[in-house]
Amino acid sequence: FSLRKLWAFTGPGFLMSIAYLDPGNIESDLQSGAVAGFKLLWVLLLATVIGLLLQRLAARLGVVTGLHLAEVCNRQYPKVPRIILWLMVELAIIGSDMQEVIGSAIAINLLSVGKIPLWAGVLITIADTFVFLFLDKYGLRKLEALFGFLITIMALTFGYEYITVKPDQGKLLQGLFVPYCQDCGTPQLEQAVGIVGAVIMPHNMYLHSALVKSRQVDRGNKREVREANKYFFVESCIALFVSFIINIFVVTVFAEAFFNKTNADVNHVCGNTSSPHASLFPNDNQTLEVDIYKGGVVLGCYFGPAALYIWAIGILAAGQSSTMTGTYSGQFVMEGFLNLRWSRFARVLLTRSIAITPTLLVSIFQDVEHLTGMNDFLNVLMSLQLPFALIPVLTFTSLPSVMNDFANGLFWKVAGGLLIFLICSINMYFVVAYVMALNHLALYIGAAVLSVLYLCFVAYLV
Repeated sequence: FSLRKLWAFTGPGFLMSIAYLDPGNIESDLQSGAVAGFKLLWVLLLATVIGLLLQRLAARLGVVTGLHLAEVCNRQYPKVPRIILWLMVELAIIGSDMQEVIGSAIAINLLSVGKIPLWAGVLITIADTFVFLFLDKYGLRKLEALFGFLITIMALTFGYEYITVKPDQGKLLQGLFVPYCQDCGTPQLEQAVGIVGAVIMPHNMYLHSALVKSRQVDRGNKREVREANKYFFVESCIALFVSFIINIFVVTVFAEAFFNKTNADVNHVCGNTSSPHASLFPNDNQTLEVDIYKGGVVLGCYFGPAALYIWAIGILAAGQSSTMTGTYSGQFVMEGFLNLRWSRFARVLLTRSIAITPTLLVSIFQDVEHLTGMNDFLNVLMSLQLPFALIPVLTFTSLPSVMNDFANGLFWKVAGGLLIFLICSINMYFVVAYVMALNHLALYIGAAVLSVLYLCFVAYLV
């Protein structure tokens, strides 16, 4: 084992791990802490480990074949299923992009003490993407270093909140290693499902399989391929461990400070601190519901303005870093599935416009409640897209005709199949719970029709 070689292979895993730290994940973390306390930490740990095993398959596919997942799909699937698959993955990327835009806009609004309205924050996120594209010209290693810097900012900001709040370490360890949720009901179950949906991102499989191609590997030399697989896996372990720790910071801060709190409790504290946001929380005995925006506000009320601004900086770093991973994913997916080589500028302009338009309309004509409420819908959208990444990656890494001597053995085939079945089942429950909560017959019928078509396509892929 060589640290020098590990350093040479370091980069793709950290870019991939940013998807585990996007604003959608942060929102899922804080809600799970506020709704279930420390009780769902083991779900977060399990989801991260499952995510690591699936990322390992994606990285191996790229290293062994020299092709990323979208390129392999292009070669293996007929035209019509290939186009449907491409559309599904594009939908996931656009949904992820919307979450990043929402998170960044809210962070900018909080940092400016409300002086920059949400719609202006949304427009600012258009400009920042092109700044990243400009930096990309200086080479991938420099871009990887920038992402490392943004992850460090997240670790420091959310770590500051963790030190300020001082969560109970005994409850933290119990929540991590005791897979049990005492006195949990439907809200806690839905949060557990939401954690899995937020952590494992469909487009991340396509991204990771492409990023590993940035390192030179002699694919005719089995020892070199085996060595590359080893170092990429070690790097992924380190990167996801860092992202897991940051997620732990967020969950435990809200579990310690805001579990079982009511709106009246927060309204009283915010009123005493003369917070301009006290009106966000009605003076009633309903359990506190938080999102990225309210999360920053309640931290500011309880722990001072510094906690609010530092929280907003962390959210901004999460939104900015995940912006570029979405851009890269979109580029690789379009080139792989369609053999269509657009300039990165044109590609970003298209997807960012699609993502910005509905977000901008909501931010102009509605309030922050509706904007953060979009995140729930987007998490459902992501959950629905998962089979379109997980089934192909397991299929192709199990085929000797694709992977030669590096094809999955029986254990990986069975374990991978069971994992994917479990994840897809959990996410379908999440989707059904979301649709049932809408309470509208026309929506039920529409959802039923779409479900039949959806399941038929998933069955085809299987």
